[in-house]
Amino acid sequence: MGKPATPRRDAAATAELLELAQEAGRVGIFEWRVPDGEVRLSPKFLALFGLDDFNGRYESWLACIFREDQARVSRLMEAAFAQRARDVQVEFRIAGQGGGLKWMEARHLVFYDAAGQASRVVGVTVDITERKRDLVRLHAFTDSLEEAVRERTRELEAENDARRLAEESLRQAQKMEAVGQLTGGIAHDFNNLLTIVLGGLDIIERQLAELGHSPAVERVARARDMAMHGTQRAAILTSRLLAFSRQQPLAPKPLDINRIVAGACEFLTRSLGEAVSLETVLAAGLWRAHADANELENALLNMAVNARDAMPNGGKLTIETANCYLDEAYVENVAEPVERGQYVLIAVADTGMGMDKATVERVFDPFFTTKEVGKGTGLGLSQLYGFVRQSSGHVRIYSEVGEGTTVKIYLPRYVGPERSPDETDRSAESPCAFGSETILVVEDEDALRSFTVETLSDLGYRVLEASNGTNALEVLDRGEHVDLLFTDVVMPGELNGRQLATEAVRRRPMLKVLFTTGYTRNAIIHHGRLDPGVQLIGKPFSLQDLGRKVREALDGPPAPALAGSPNTSP
Repeated sequence: MGKPATPRRDAAATAELLELAQEAGRVGIFEWRVPDGEVRLSPKFLALFGLDDFNGRYESWLACIFREDQARVSRLMEAAFAQRARDVQVEFRIAGQGGGLKWMEARHLVFYDAAGQASRVVGVTVDITERKRDLVRLHAFTDSLEEAVRERTRELEAENDARRLAEESLRQAQKMEAVGQLTGGIAHDFNNLLTIVLGGLDIIERQLAELGHSPAVERVARARDMAMHGTQRAAILTSRLLAFSRQQPLAPKPLDINRIVAGACEFLTRSLGEAVSLETVLAAGLWRAHADANELENALLNMAVNARDAMPNGGKLTIETANCYLDEAYVENVAEPVERGQYVLIAVADTGMGMDKATVERVFDPFFTTKEVGKGTGLGLSQLYGFVRQSSGHVRIYSEVGEGTTVKIYLPRYVGPERSPDETDRSAESPCAFGSETILVVEDEDALRSFTVETLSDLGYRVLEASNGTNALEVLDRGEHVDLLFTDVVMPGELNGRQLATEAVRRRPMLKVLFTTGYTRNAIIHHGRLDPGVQLIGKPFSLQDLGRKVREALDGPPAPALAGSPNTSP
């Protein structure tokens, strides 16, 4: 058996273990005798604090603490003594040997005398600098993670907003498409009927002039006028529905918007009445826009009438023009698809009653109106919306209850060549309606074909007729001389109007062609715009409209080559 260890060897082993434990744990041991201020520090403690020489005084040890932490450590110890706390823990900083700061954690055990006064404090001080650095790194990582989460949340919110806008755009497009299909399905037959009614009323008017004056004739004339008024209102209604569903054929040209607005002011003033003042603010150096002049004038009139109705006690209407640019940030927040780029702005502002948010959201819906029954169709702004969107533009309404309304129309800037003066002058001419040329009328509706043949015959033309495209080609194959082919676009059978025109022009290159239709979703109109050089008269048309358009087509150049074979579907 080995010899038992002596007390001296036990003490040495214990001291060695204590030294190693302090080294491994980066721990220093201290003792503070509170009454006399004497402090005893272990060698490891001195090494942690970088103290080569220490005088054993509490004040000297306190001075080793970073100056911003000294008062806090003193207050904490005083509060612990006052409360007779047994365990006290405090963190503070000291100056490291390299000039940087090191974090320390002191853990105290406090002993009190019989009077309850602190007599002795024993404890350890641990270097926690690495732990603090780890916490800083953890906080930095947490912050970066939180920022990444916030960024991803923003991305998801943006994606959600984009999805919501896309869904709104889709719903709007589906609504437009539904109304368009409903309108287009009945427009052709309805406009055929309206054309027949208009034609019959024109014939009645001509016959009444030959009957002389009598009470019966005057009564018939009044009835004819009422019927004509109702028919014209029905035609306007159909036209507005087609405009809303973007099926109204447009003939866009480069326009001087300032000139259009200035020219419209005269009839706008008459429409507004004396209680509403009209002011225009026209921008200098305004770009040209690309749009249909007639539809733009109708849009201005619709907005002016709506503004007048919103100001029953009078007010002010301001029409302003400006050049503007719609940037990416703007178009991303618009539900409908809008191309960023340069636009010509037309802003129409009134000082009327204004609208709440719910009303503004529905204001472009067809048949929606805030007016009393019988005072509005609810199609004015719908027509405006359809025209602007069909023109590749954008329209926005800003309104608050009691603060008035502003409608902003953005039409795309025209960047192509200017029209020549000759072309401008020619488009403004009103040709004589009479003639002696030969016209081939192709129409599947018997009553409408009869009216058209009779009307053109009364205007002096020699008229041939056919009920479909096949019969029309048979007329041409017989060698009949024909100056103008006047054909409906939508017809039953193997050939529609465009296919007939393609084959007819192939056989007779100098032939001139005039189309008619009551429904524009067909082969001669693409994206709501007529193909270049194509002549079209929309149904319903009056005798005067027909005569004028036929004369214009006869006096113009031959029909352009129409793409596609006669067997191509529209």
